[in-house]
Amino acid sequence: MAFDYDLFVIGGGSGGVRAARIAASEGGASVALAEESRMGGTCVIRGCVPKKLMVFAADFPTAMADARAYGWRLEAGGFDWPRFRTSLHEELARLEGIYRANLQRAGVSIFDQRATIEDAHTVVLADGRRVRARHILVATGGRPWLPEAATAAGALSSDALFDLDSLPRSLLIVGGGYIASEFASIYSGFGVEVTQFYRGQQILRGFDDEAREHVAGAMRARGVGLETETDVAAIDRVADGFRVTDSQGRVRVFEQVLYATGRAPNTGGLGLEAAGVALGPRGEVPVDAHSQTAVPSIHAVGDVTDRINLTPVAIREGEAFARTMFCATPRAADHDLVASAVFTRPEMGAVGLTEAEAAAQGPVEIYSAAFRPMHSSFARRDDRAMMKLVVRRVDRRVLGCHIVADGAGEMIQLAAIALKMGATKEDFDRTMAVHPTMAEELVTMKAPTRST
Repeated sequence: MAFDYDLFVIGGGSGGVRAARIAASEGGASVALAEESRMGGTCVIRGCVPKKLMVFAADFPTAMADARAYGWRLEAGGFDWPRFRTSLHEELARLEGIYRANLQRAGVSIFDQRATIEDAHTVVLADGRRVRARHILVATGGRPWLPEAATAAGALSSDALFDLDSLPRSLLIVGGGYIASEFASIYSGFGVEVTQFYRGQQILRGFDDEAREHVAGAMRARGVGLETETDVAAIDRVADGFRVTDSQGRVRVFEQVLYATGRAPNTGGLGLEAAGVALGPRGEVPVDAHSQTAVPSIHAVGDVTDRINLTPVAIREGEAFARTMFCATPRAADHDLVASAVFTRPEMGAVGLTEAEAAAQGPVEIYSAAFRPMHSSFARRDDRAMMKLVVRRVDRRVLGCHIVADGAGEMIQLAAIALKMGATKEDFDRTMAVHPTMAEELVTMKAPTRST
């Protein structure tokens, strides 16, 4: 059977691009890739990268206030959103160009259009062309999910927050996950009056309870109107924005409303089911450890599989797939002890088990400290950092590390190495502190704060 390509990748995000490049440049495969939107996918175009640049921008009011506390004489003007937005889009275009150039350099054929699957080896392009491939890789990522009422009223999804013509005076953010909480911190930093609704008892479900409480308190202290156990009962478009009735019967008007109530695997209309791949309950593509579906020639990596929805994970999955299939070096992506960071203000970093998860497995000791960092203390800010280690009592292995502090994302990356190597509490204790730093607290907590 003749094939046009050894591999056809659907989706130009981080996972698909990595798989395509390795299969072509190191595996010697003939590779094509189709992307219906912009090269770089969610992370580069409407996720991690623009969001982190917005975090940097939103931090400057605090930085300037601190500068004055440290003796600098300066006057800050207002935030020029259109200027920032222009620079942001220029940077994203630059990164998109790099992704495209790297694919071309590797010899990958690029189709700038939608592609769907007809059968186990056939891809249909939007212009009607049919392409035959020995293997098909689905790397179409995820998409925002909004309730019907929110969509009908014209509420925003997180994808739209990078393109606003102007900053709203007031913004309601509905949701309690990391996307909702990050944007609440960002837009509050821009000077927007931010209210955040979350129907649960506490935001950031799935993270350590003590860390969640710490972040929520810090967000409120920095001006976010965080209202838990609260949801939208009704939403209507009015002349000056959106009239929102909450689950407690209160009625308020917000200039803009953002729904960050989750993301769903982007598999709609892709043709997978017709090709023999039964989707999971959320629309995800079920795969084995080597990212292969029930149809041997069809594979999937990244958020579309709904395993761990993080960019570095998608990249590792894409690389493992390409090396297994085209480089004669079988490997599977390791999904154990994956660190993550939430770029709220302050940041939260986490790796390993939460206190509740570890305690459910057996006796644990908890080492936890909350303190005012030197930088904040001198500037007369009340910010408090938190460091926490979850230790299994039987063998003293550190099962979890949780940090809430400025720079927590940087610190947790290094802590993740220690946990991945199986470090014990005594390994932490034997490590000399770097003084004066916040991170030294990780190696100076000697007595447990509690045991179970």
